[in-house]
Amino acid sequence: MSNVGPVGLGSVASLWRYPVKSMMGEELNAADVTERGLLGDRAYALVDSSDGKAATAKNPRKWPHLFDFRATFVEPVRSATSVPAVRIVLPDGATVTSDQGDVNQMLSTALNREVTLEAAQPGAVKAEEYWPDMEGLDHRDTVTDFPLPEGTFFDIGVVHLLTTATLDRLRELYPQGRFEVRRFRPNIVVQLRSGEKDFAENAWIGHTLDIGTAVRLNITGPRVGAA
Repeated sequence: MSNVGPVGLGSVASLWRYPVKSMMGEELNAADVTERGLLGDRAYALVDSSDGKAATAKNPRKWPHLFDFRATFVEPVRSATSVPAVRIVLPDGATVTSDQGDVNQMLSTALNREVTLEAAQPGAVKAEEYWPDMEGLDHRDTVTDFPLPEGTFFDIGVVHLLTTATLDRLRELYPQGRFEVRRFRPNIVVQLRSGEKDFAENAWIGHTLDIGTAVRLNITGPRVGAA
């Protein structure tokens, strides 16, 4: 990390990409990283036909089953401007690809809501977030709209980092819980050299993280909710 000179923190334990926003994704052996994150990440999203908003797990009352879908690319992604088709495994185990003529019908039936599968393109798209009835939040027991960054299906940041130290600490705090990497939907999982069990990422905010010699990530803030 910068500001105090290079400090060796650890190594990359795993890489993840999510071709369709708020669905489960795919673990990778390697990935190209661009200014808009891992190549192919959040390249597609489901869009509600009734209001034009992107489906997101941040509003679980409206979209309670998105995490039961899994999306993978049918072939390697080689360009950000022309992504390949995706294969989606539905909750019942059936599969559909984005180039099938009945893809929207199958997804709408599985979700019990009319949707279209769309690729990211120029223009602004909105999504929704449900705020539970808890003290200390900006809103309580309500749903608010928020704009996605222009031409993308990301919420805010284009790369999500997670350390194994955070997972280990959560397991200590709540042993009966299940804290699986895939449920946090990170892009990069870091194994810390120190072996500590703590929320190490919080100390990285405002710093720059170097991964190898080609990737530099500005850590801008904590991850909230699911994307």
